[in-house]
Amino acid sequence: MKAKTSHIGLGTAGSAFFSFHSTPGLIFILLNLLFVALLVTLYLYLKTKELKELSKEKDKDYDPSRLQEYLSSLDGTKISRILRLRRSGRHMPVFTGFVLLTEPGIIILLILILIPIVFGILLMAIKVTRMVTQYRRRGRQREDTRFNEYLDNLQGQQAEDALDQRKEALNFHLSQTELSGDTPARDTRGLLYNISSEGVLPFVAVKKRAARRPPIDPALSRLVIWYIGCAAAWLLIGTTIGEYIGIKFVAPDADHLPWLSFGRLRPVHTNAVFWGWASLGMLGLGHYIIPRVSNAPLHSIKKGWWTLILINAAVLLGSFSLMAGINNGGGEYREYIWPIMSLFGLGCILALQNFLRTVAKRTTHEIYISNWYIISALMFVLVIAFIAYLPWWQNGLGETIVQGYYMHQGVGMWFMFFTLGIVYYFLPQQLNRPIWSYSLGILAFWSQILFYTVIGTHHFVFSSIPWWLQTVAIVGSMGMIIPVTAGTTNFLLTIRGSWHSLSSSYTLPFFLVGIIFYFTGSMQGTAEAFRSTNRIWHFTDFTVAHSHLTMYGIISFFLWASMYAVVPRLTGKEAPQLTIGAHFWLALIGLLFYTVPLMYGSTLKGVMWTEGKPFLDGVVFMAPYWLWRAIGGSLMWLSHLFFCYNIYRMVELPQPKIQTVHATI
Repeated sequence: MKAKTSHIGLGTAGSAFFSFHSTPGLIFILLNLLFVALLVTLYLYLKTKELKELSKEKDKDYDPSRLQEYLSSLDGTKISRILRLRRSGRHMPVFTGFVLLTEPGIIILLILILIPIVFGILLMAIKVTRMVTQYRRRGRQREDTRFNEYLDNLQGQQAEDALDQRKEALNFHLSQTELSGDTPARDTRGLLYNISSEGVLPFVAVKKRAARRPPIDPALSRLVIWYIGCAAAWLLIGTTIGEYIGIKFVAPDADHLPWLSFGRLRPVHTNAVFWGWASLGMLGLGHYIIPRVSNAPLHSIKKGWWTLILINAAVLLGSFSLMAGINNGGGEYREYIWPIMSLFGLGCILALQNFLRTVAKRTTHEIYISNWYIISALMFVLVIAFIAYLPWWQNGLGETIVQGYYMHQGVGMWFMFFTLGIVYYFLPQQLNRPIWSYSLGILAFWSQILFYTVIGTHHFVFSSIPWWLQTVAIVGSMGMIIPVTAGTTNFLLTIRGSWHSLSSSYTLPFFLVGIIFYFTGSMQGTAEAFRSTNRIWHFTDFTVAHSHLTMYGIISFFLWASMYAVVPRLTGKEAPQLTIGAHFWLALIGLLFYTVPLMYGSTLKGVMWTEGKPFLDGVVFMAPYWLWRAIGGSLMWLSHLFFCYNIYRMVELPQPKIQTVHATI
């Protein structure tokens, strides 16, 4: 009895005061709940009183002095709108923001913004819950240790008697020899006897290492690694320039050199990350995927090297020419002059020929879906480049229509198409299961070709372009719901049943983030296409946020996931899991810091424009949001340092000692 009483006293000591099994802890929790309930009641009372006072004021006659005060706050534009509405028999809306909330595009945008935020909060809640559970388990272990020490300090047979009674109450007792019999168990790996009772909670979750290196041609392995290495270098260079021009939004007088002006550096940034980082990364992974899914060797390693050289030369020469002020005019993403862009096109022609001949030599009956996407993307990029640079239709409205076609096809039919082909290979590989539906992938393939090729002019709504062509672009944007939903469903159902693998893999979180932004970012593009939303968002930084949400949140995250999957299989080396985690979280948090403030601020800025506010007022209004843009961009740039370091760790040359050992073996 004394032992039992002492045990209860031990349970109420220290941290157990706040336990649900102790009276003081329950009283403490109850008092806190009562306090919260009191605060909520007081808040409701004050709000009810305020509402009652407002209802009384509503019935009062309008004071003429207040009329004069209100009139003094109106400008000429608002007065004209009020007179026009009153003479037409209508009344002026009280607040434009409430009208915006009735627009379907705005509602869709808010939903899309909330999806990744809610997902992130849910993910953090799960991780915190797991950590709390582990600490509780450790706490129970420490409590057991204290209780054992207490039993050791008891006098006489009190402890032994209590333990013997509990032992006798058990109906079943394992002899520990059911599997091995009377012979001692063999424990060659120390699984039974080398167990530490003092477990340590790791700061970084332990991830599963990549599978062993598959049989691959060393020459092809070296080619793929060079593609990925050059892509990582252009990512760091391009985003370093982007970081600098992002800071210039906050400090515009940072320099006064013509070569470093915003107008010259901005296209250097976009073209370096487009044609240098993303294009080289995609082509490098394509040189790995095409032979493996075709079960045939790459047609020509030499052509692969020539493609790498030509594209690097195009980006390098193009960057210097843009900084020197030599460009193709104001066409976005086609600022390179045609001799430089022709180097890029020639590299793509060699890659297309190389891939087609490899697929032609395949030993499999069907062409895997990845080959569909990758080869089609190469065909589309050549078509859109020829259309964009041929001079025959570059006058007047024809140039604007071609620009819309080129700009959107470059994003959707080159980067997105190629990257989806990469995902269709690496996502099933990382999960060790086939893609959920081959037919759903083909549906997404053909529907994207059908709808995406006509949506370019939705960036020129309310322009001089024919109204019917603008409408076609809007309808095509709505049609993009089909391929995006089909692709997202296919990816998520492939992951279904393997969500537990996210905690043990450092590639799957990148894939999951890319899938989420693939859906939300693409649907956001659909929301932007409506005339009502286009009227507010166009010509604001909302388009900048959208482009980063897609090119960075989708393309870059998918490429990072695939590179982290393939490089260890080529080199046999893993990057530190701490730096991979730092890369992931800095990139994700930085992207949210970058995009969400710009979307919010740009929406308010567009509303200001519709109300007739001066342009300069919108510039001043965006200053704090541009600061958030610089903060988010800095985090993104910092994540790229970790990425380049990870690539270096995975491809670094072995030490001479290790080489000697392998030679001896």
